[in-house]
Amino acid sequence: MIIISHRGYWKDAGEKNRPEAFARSFDLGYGTETDVRDRGGELVIAHDPASPRDITLAAMLDILAGRDLPMAMNIKADGLAKPLQNAMAARGLTRWFTFDMSVPETIVQLRLGLPVYTRASEYESPPAFYDKAIGIWLDAFEGQWYTMADIRAFLADGKHVAIVSPELHRRPHLPLWTELKASGLVGHPGLTLCSDIPEDATTWFGTAP
Repeated sequence: MIIISHRGYWKDAGEKNRPEAFARSFDLGYGTETDVRDRGGELVIAHDPASPRDITLAAMLDILAGRDLPMAMNIKADGLAKPLQNAMAARGLTRWFTFDMSVPETIVQLRLGLPVYTRASEYESPPAFYDKAIGIWLDAFEGQWYTMADIRAFLADGKHVAIVSPELHRRPHLPLWTELKASGLVGHPGLTLCSDIPEDATTWFGTAP
């Protein structure tokens, strides 16, 4: 199982999607989930509507500094497919994927051959574009609705699975982590956990970043 940070490895909420959080994450060997949108024709890192404070995608990739770490790109606007593809290719990055975009943007990305994950949640079942996506972004907004058997089924279908750890929704994480650890799935190379506390996850699961 691969562990990635959520909006960088932040220690204070004000560090989310900020250079210090990305530097901490990448220097410790953790890839990250982050948010991409446009600002005046330039790709920037921003969960909410873009502001002058937001760093550019290029600046974030400068912090990555050529390390080909896993990158989950949460797409917040349409029309980003080609410039994002070009930006990642220019840096030689291969371990990235997109998710959470609109249906029209998803269609464009699939046509361009981008590495697309589809979302599965209690509100999105069955996942859209399941046959075409390379992976599943497995989310649970209100509570854990899926089982370990569901994860096994996704993996058996040849899909990668990225699990949203419960602390991202301000719920206790240990019940899911305990179940995952007992399931025997932790060793599967197609499994990813997105966490606000990646070092804790590394210690709990006994895995490398």
